[in-house]
Amino acid sequence: MNFNKKVLKISTLCVAGAVTIAVSTVGMRAVSYTTEEPVAGISVSLDDYYTTKSSAKEVAFAGALARSVGTEMSAYSGDSEEIAVGDDASDETTDEAPEEEPTEAEATDKEKEDAITLNYENLGIAKVDNYLNIREGAGEDKKVIGKLPKNAGCEIYSISDDGWAKIKSGKVTGYVSSEYLVTGDEANELAKEVGMIVATVNTETLKVREEADKDSTCLTLVPEGEELEVKKVSDEWVKVVIDNDKGYVAKEYVDLSYQLAKGVFVEEVEAGTNGVSSVRADMVAYAKQFLGNRYVWGGTSLTGGVDCSGFTMRIYQHFGYNITRTSRSQAVSGRTISASSVKPGDLLFYSNGGGINHVAMYIGGGQVIHASNPRSGIKISNMYYRTPVKAVRYIND
Repeated sequence: MNFNKKVLKISTLCVAGAVTIAVSTVGMRAVSYTTEEPVAGISVSLDDYYTTKSSAKEVAFAGALARSVGTEMSAYSGDSEEIAVGDDASDETTDEAPEEEPTEAEATDKEKEDAITLNYENLGIAKVDNYLNIREGAGEDKKVIGKLPKNAGCEIYSISDDGWAKIKSGKVTGYVSSEYLVTGDEANELAKEVGMIVATVNTETLKVREEADKDSTCLTLVPEGEELEVKKVSDEWVKVVIDNDKGYVAKEYVDLSYQLAKGVFVEEVEAGTNGVSSVRADMVAYAKQFLGNRYVWGGTSLTGGVDCSGFTMRIYQHFGYNITRTSRSQAVSGRTISASSVKPGDLLFYSNGGGINHVAMYIGGGQVIHASNPRSGIKISNMYYRTPVKAVRYIND
């Protein structure tokens, strides 16, 4: 099924009667200027978080992608205007799991292949159960500087005789064991199965709304450059997934593209630096061991499956802290601190407009680790991937 031609947010410049179209593609974001007013206290500097690049091939790809967005995207094959977020039942004590919506349409194989090959000359895809370590050099003794998620794409620069591949994924450049990479035609075929349509925020602060209506309740805010999983596209609105919530964003404030997951930087937390205690450093290192493990609604097993609050509860229990079960109760049991003063190991809480419904643990470097949703599992995100409404400290050091 082909896509609606009006899917993409297209920035146009009229020069001598001609119209130039800039389209966001895999791993790239088109520069866009809007009249959206920034929200005080929310905006963060993400200028170097994403790169801006355009090419003749991007323009040529505009038509293919515009035809590629149907009514529903497969957001679960596994934070200007607007997004709406529904209830996250991940930490509710109810027997009924969140309802999954059916997928009605997606990009054709040809359109998917065009999107991937447009941005990778030598594609590699991580074939692992959770994450593949990205190291600063070739060898298992080299420092881990990033993580390549399961089914994430990378550009392969070279492969050494001893089996180490130099790669780039997202903004991370380093070395991975080539044993865990799918390459060549097999990678191109796999990319058609594991990629997804994403909406990249192209305005300073994106409002999240409950319904596809500008008068609907604003539920949360998402910063520029953040990538959101797409569930459905209509003429003016895009339905997206944030963690286990769903909502709507005005289409003019996002750029749509078909992408593979990307690598993420992982900053090592060292005890004794910046007031970080050994308990905090050990807690972060322990939590990272479970990257890529399953998200299970109502779950409390770090290896078998957890939801957001089950994850933080188990991490804290391992270090002798018996915190409560749900995100709402975890938010009121500890000592409230400002988001700007968080240390590794502190907890950040997020809301869907009706109350706190998600929790993540700060790990340093402006990042959090959290059990997100069934597609992503336990993952690392920017701490401002959606607007934190509260920060809490349990570790008194």
